[in-house]
Amino acid sequence: MKLQDKVAVVTGASKGIGAGIAKAFAGAGAKVVVNYAKDKMRAAKVVDDIIKLGGDAIAVQADISIKDDVERLFQETLNSFHRIDILVNNAGIYDVTMLENITVDNLHANINTNLIGAILCVQRAAHFMGENGGSVINISSTVSINPMPGTLVYAATKAALDNVTKVLAKELGSKKIRVNTISPGITETEGSHEKGFMGGEWEAQLLAQIPLGRIAQPEDIAKAAVFLASDDAGWVTGERLQVAGGQI
Repeated sequence: MKLQDKVAVVTGASKGIGAGIAKAFAGAGAKVVVNYAKDKMRAAKVVDDIIKLGGDAIAVQADISIKDDVERLFQETLNSFHRIDILVNNAGIYDVTMLENITVDNLHANINTNLIGAILCVQRAAHFMGENGGSVINISSTVSINPMPGTLVYAATKAALDNVTKVLAKELGSKKIRVNTISPGITETEGSHEKGFMGGEWEAQLLAQIPLGRIAQPEDIAKAAVFLASDDAGWVTGERLQVAGGQI
């Protein structure tokens, strides 16, 4: 129970990696806020799964690209659990768009959620973390350093998020707040299936890049998140941990 009695906010936790992290945190003893933007039913299912296993969780709707929503997310966390110890910035927009098809709306949507939203969440979380500090985990991607065609905007936002981690680790260290990045490779989620990444030639090409020989599951990423959120990583900050089975 490495996170016993801690309170964690996980953004974009209604499915995929976020849901996996939320469940793993609860299994490690944390009280969890399952944030979602639109999918209330999936968020409720994550909360229900946690409660059935003896954990404690609530779902809170908030679009993290909207400042008022972010403030409400953290206020509802305090109203329910009275403290904040851990933030996982997982919410994000991912699409494959070639240069000629990128629009201003596409640019703003990615930047507003993947970058601005993450910064707004750290700002509020840091304000409420107590004298013992806390842990912030930003979910980046292997494409932040090894981008593929069609990931221009997404890769740019994730590279920026990597640098947000480095800057905030230095800014917030005096408050005992650790800030780290997890960079997953291709992971089997509802989203990767919906976008057609699973099955066929695309999956075969990605699999060929992974020395450990399989596609990641959300639980693989969640284990790393539990480590970074726990006291086991008490001397770890400003780091980028790639969790990708050796994928380059």
